[in-house]
Amino acid sequence: MLPGAATYPGEVATTTPPPSDAPASDAAPASRPATPAALFLSQVGPLLAVAAVVALALSTLSGAATFARLGLPDPGPLTVYALPVVRAVSQAAAAVTIGFLLLAGFFTPPASSGWLSADGYRAVRVASWGAATWSVAALLMIPLSAADAYGRPVSEMLDARVLAAAVPGIEATSAWTLTALTALVTLGVTRVVLGWGAAVVGLGVALLGLLPLALTGHSAGGSDHDVATNSLLGHVLAAAVWVGGLVAVVTHLVAGGRHPGLAVRRFSAVALVCWILLAVSGVVNALVRITPGDLVTSTYGALVLAKALALVALGAFGAWHRRRGIPALDAGRAGALVRFAGLEVLLMAATMGVAVALGRTPPPVAPQPAPTRVEALVGYAVDEPLTVAGLVTQSRFDLVFGTAALVLAGLYLAGVRRLRRRGDAWPAGRTVAWLAGCLALLVATSSGIGRHAPVMFSVHMGQHMILNMLVPILLVLGGPATLLLRGLPPAGTGAPPGPREWVLAAVHSPVARVLTQPLVALALFVGSFYVLYFSGLFDVALESHWAHLAMNVHFLLVGLLFFWPIVGIDPSPRQLPPIGRLGLLFVAIPLHAFFGIAVMSSETVIGASFYQQLELPWVDRLADQTTGGGLAWASGEVPMLVVLIALLVQWSRADERTARREDRRADRDGDSELAAYNAMLRSLATTGRAEPAEHARATTEASAASGPGEEVHERGT
Repeated sequence: MLPGAATYPGEVATTTPPPSDAPASDAAPASRPATPAALFLSQVGPLLAVAAVVALALSTLSGAATFARLGLPDPGPLTVYALPVVRAVSQAAAAVTIGFLLLAGFFTPPASSGWLSADGYRAVRVASWGAATWSVAALLMIPLSAADAYGRPVSEMLDARVLAAAVPGIEATSAWTLTALTALVTLGVTRVVLGWGAAVVGLGVALLGLLPLALTGHSAGGSDHDVATNSLLGHVLAAAVWVGGLVAVVTHLVAGGRHPGLAVRRFSAVALVCWILLAVSGVVNALVRITPGDLVTSTYGALVLAKALALVALGAFGAWHRRRGIPALDAGRAGALVRFAGLEVLLMAATMGVAVALGRTPPPVAPQPAPTRVEALVGYAVDEPLTVAGLVTQSRFDLVFGTAALVLAGLYLAGVRRLRRRGDAWPAGRTVAWLAGCLALLVATSSGIGRHAPVMFSVHMGQHMILNMLVPILLVLGGPATLLLRGLPPAGTGAPPGPREWVLAAVHSPVARVLTQPLVALALFVGSFYVLYFSGLFDVALESHWAHLAMNVHFLLVGLLFFWPIVGIDPSPRQLPPIGRLGLLFVAIPLHAFFGIAVMSSETVIGASFYQQLELPWVDRLADQTTGGGLAWASGEVPMLVVLIALLVQWSRADERTARREDRRADRDGDSELAAYNAMLRSLATTGRAEPAEHARATTEASAASGPGEEVHERGT
């Protein structure tokens, strides 16, 4: 336990080292007692300082030239020099917060009771210091970003009335406001959390805090901004997890935490995924902004090259960790690993400074035609209505959902292959259902449907029907959690919990129980359509690419939550009886149909202000909306038919399993229940009254002992 820390349920307060006969991977380095605040200052302080210094130095190179090139007034030296420093500190602190929550949730085992262990509690407390720093920096960025946007001294933006008027009108300032609020919520969670599940929830909240900034800035406007934004989203998340995770693991080693080998191995696997995602997303994002020639002829290109070289170097560090660092740690030589990882942290900090400077530097302007109105608003050209052939010829790959569809299909097939190589069977129908769901997700987001969805209401509605009704049904019929539970090895008695235990914890978590409660799931499934399209929220959402991503994610998740307890193969925290499943389904069908009829009957175009800006002459907006309402009304019938068929098949198989189970029990006990029933009938025939159950069972056993052939079977009498 930490010095002076209380003993929590399920945790024994002790400062003694592990026994000498403990495995090498579980033996902790020499203990260095330190408070979370001291660990934050000693281990995280250098990261923040290096990131801030590099960001300031590189941002100074462009300085006032950036404002002159963009035609903006100079906001003054305080904003010019303070903004990159504060932004670098904010991003580094966010990464640190995420990394220590990741350490508490997944890199160190909790106590057997479910409470955080001493190492996990220490990690959460260090995360709280990171969240406090993140909150302060994000709050400072609100007036700084407003001054930067308006070209006014930051002192003028400190007036509450001026700032309140500026925040809604500037995308960057609004994003920093949301980031600050999320950081403050994360700070509150990390100050009170004691349980493992709450730490995982805090990690999710912290990751959400990265989204507002990832979805704004250079990537959010101009041609191909959908590709740029999607690639930057993955880039920012991967960088934060990688940087923060490494700092947390190094601090864990320095503080003498238990299970150091386990923490390093788990981080190494996560770091490899993050490195691949960073490399791919970085290349995609750079190709959207510049040409290869710009890499050596512009400041922006030079910064891109510097960041790429740093990524290659970090990949080499990671390879060393996997080949030599982990074996050295297993052998009890943690010092070299800590020193080597410390250099990696400093290089990561410098890379974060480069990224901040990159965000402050405008990309080179290539000589090309001005984007059309549709390209400026949507990110790409849409020149003709969608046709059947256009599903293929007019396709545009979605980096978020298209990649997710391919990755999910590949992981599922890998899991099935693992089971079969082990000699276990897996129903082919589940594999077909899962792959069909992945294909439907790919078609809905990366075919001509995905390309036309932002500009045509009817296609948009068809896309949401696929994401909300068809894809979830097919995915839950694939039984992914069951496949994981059968494919992943159990941790074993006394061993730290692993991925299999995490899946079980997620399935039976309080959050899952609340979200799968029938009334909650029904309200989310049906009510989302009414709230989005009849409250004016859809009109606002059409303006932003991130809102399109949020809508797609929402409808997909809501569909999964609704159909999981109804037809899902996986164990559900809410086991509904057959009549309950049918009742929930039959309540949803008319409510969904009423929504489609309401859209068809509306005389007001939903999202009219945005659609008018597109100026597409081949679209009659009111007729297109009527078509969309018809799709919403009619498209619900086919998925519901699939659900009914699946329910009938499942009930039939359940009856067969019950019959086989009863037959096996009868074989084991000689069908004692039937024999007792026969004895009761004999008693009625001879005495006019039924024997007590115990007496009938004793008579049956005696009769069975006397030999076969003396008992008359009366099944069905």
